Amino acid sequence: MKNSLASLATAAALSSLFAFHAAAEVTRLEITSTQPYGTFRAGNYTLIQATLHGQLSPTEKIPGLDKAPLNAAGQVDYSTKLVLMMPTDPSRGNGALLVDVPNRGKAYANALYNSPRDEPFQSGTFEQGTGFLQDNGFSIAEVYWELGQGANLPSFIDAEGKRKYVEGAGFAMMRDAGIFLAHAAKDSTGTANPLAGMISRTLASGKSQTGRFLKGFLLNGFNMAGPQRVFDGMHVFVSGSGLLPIMQTGTGPESSANGTPSFTNPDLPGVHDGLLTIGEITAQVVARGEVAPKMMLITTSTDYYSLRASLGRTGAEGQADQTLPANVRMYDIAGSSHVLIPIKPPHCTMVQGVLDWTPVSRATFLRLDQWVGSNLAPPATQLMTLERASTTPATLRAPASLPNAVMQVPKLDADGNALGGVRLPDLVAPLGTHGGQNSPETRCSLMGSYIPFAKDAAQRTENNDLRPSVAERYKNRDDYVNRIRGAAFNLLESGFLLRDDAAVIVQAAAATRAFGELKPNPNAR
Repeated sequence: MKNSLASLATAAALSSLFAFHAAAEVTRLEITSTQPYGTFRAGNYTLIQATLHGQLSPTEKIPGLDKAPLNAAGQVDYSTKLVLMMPTDPSRGNGALLVDVPNRGKAYANALYNSPRDEPFQSGTFEQGTGFLQDNGFSIAEVYWELGQGANLPSFIDAEGKRKYVEGAGFAMMRDAGIFLAHAAKDSTGTANPLAGMISRTLASGKSQTGRFLKGFLLNGFNMAGPQRVFDGMHVFVSGSGLLPIMQTGTGPESSANGTPSFTNPDLPGVHDGLLTIGEITAQVVARGEVAPKMMLITTSTDYYSLRASLGRTGAEGQADQTLPANVRMYDIAGSSHVLIPIKPPHCTMVQGVLDWTPVSRATFLRLDQWVGSNLAPPATQLMTLERASTTPATLRAPASLPNAVMQVPKLDADGNALGGVRLPDLVAPLGTHGGQNSPETRCSLMGSYIPFAKDAAQRTENNDLRPSVAERYKNRDDYVNRIRGAAFNLLESGFLLRDDAAVIVQAAAATRAFGELKPNPNAR
């Protein structure tokens, strides 16, 4: 009897959920420009700029939506910016749609996946870079969602005469856009969906703020549109243990998603006062009767110092990692930084982190697509070894609302490099210490640090540096390059590196000036 009642309750909840989303839809696709984007292994690409118009049911449980003005159909209107990058010849695509969630109004896909080694792309770029996404035939959609950053959110005037914006509608807009782009043939006016018939699976990507967006999107039930799942897989970068506080109304002009806890404001509400681990979030999803998406969560060294990443493993108390659900893999990139910035900002006390983690981004994204599309198991979870944080280096303390939380940071070897995790060749055969804490000002702390080794024993003694010098570690340049090559081969074998990136890494090692300038051969003709 208990099981029957539980089944009825679950069915009723699902029925309610599906009816809840039934009236939400994209109503009109307004294409404003179409232009060539470039030529890649998958052929020519086209870049489309557009605006998506849609409507939401006022009964959808988004704070403030029931107060917004209704259109003639009794629904609440919205519109948002959309950018598509897609194969010009639909037959050249690989069937996968990547929906990238812009961070503070800036597209991130090309920075996450197409960034070159020597000049890391920043968010907001549409430069082609390595062309990784396009070479592999992905269609890419940038769907804007944030107040003041390309999305026209529903709003209303409250009892005090103030305009309030329904910020949680950003989740619903992302849901509706994902379903429309993957499954619709055309909009209600007859305008064709440019991706119609091309898509067999949909992946989402978010970094930092928008990684937290994706976790909140999933937790709050927006990954379902009726019986359809929106995102089959999620690639979540450097989101720490946080969520995104947009299930509320805001007065603008800034989004409620802008703030993050920092060393100067550690108790900022809305980020670390909900569920902290992906296991807890997945349990909520499964309890609603949904099939959770396949997920990869990627974390850097600096996220442990500055974004409370350890709480995403342990939850609100203790030091033991919680068990991960079967739909999740977690990868720590040892020695890496939350952001890669080409030039050191003048107010940061140390040289910025330089470890290029985009090769792992590319390799794991392909493995996520294979996991979703072919059920090919990805690499096992790889995490850094942690220890309880001390006062040095500076570590963001737990919020006052979590009195039993234990902050942990990566355990370090004798050189100051993190132990465990996914280890890029530059960390396996290092030329310095990667990923330490920079000055605890937010931007500096998120970019980490790099401290090169001394050139030789004399310079090491002069610098009072206890770490062995480059000359004491490696016999010569060939010895160093061989170690880099071996580490690259191991990463290829384990699924964390692609052949193209391995070649770039070995080439960079062969050209390093750490062993002195390359000298011309006097016998060369």
